[in-house]
Amino acid sequence: MKMHNMFAALLALGLLAACSSTPLGEKAPVEDKLAQPASSSLGAKAATGAASESKVQTVDLGAQLSSAVANQRVVYFDFDSFAVKDEYRSLLDAHAKRLSFDRKIHLSLEGHTDERGGREYNLALGQKRAEAVAQALGVLGVQASQIEPVSFGKEQPAVEGHDEAAWAKNRRVELKDK
Repeated sequence: MKMHNMFAALLALGLLAACSSTPLGEKAPVEDKLAQPASSSLGAKAATGAASESKVQTVDLGAQLSSAVANQRVVYFDFDSFAVKDEYRSLLDAHAKRLSFDRKIHLSLEGHTDERGGREYNLALGQKRAEAVAQALGVLGVQASQIEPVSFGKEQPAVEGHDEAAWAKNRRVELKDK
């Protein structure tokens, strides 16, 4: 019963508040901007044709996103690791934005390793690296159908050599358009 009385009191207060607004007979003043004289500055510009020149430039967002990732196509890894480092967060974010903007774009994520280790081990490690990059892109909203992780293991080195500098350049995932 108390709830019913409280509801009735709130309803009455609401009706009183609605009645205290502007009476229906009064009209708020309205400014007619279309009826201004042609001598106003806007009217003068329109009359001379100056207003027809637009200073708004069109932006090709797809081209901007593509150019943002043009030189950012490789994620490097530590020895015997497939953990994506934080330093590649902005690179992956830029690719995710591009892929989310244009769902027709597809990437091949090519996992590579250095020359150390057996063939099968390196193929598996390259695949794990490619899948780690795919998972990072998926977290950023990229559809799984847009990316394909593959492994080349140690078969396609980026740099020939048998030292740490060469090995570091070969432990990578390359993001290539398909």
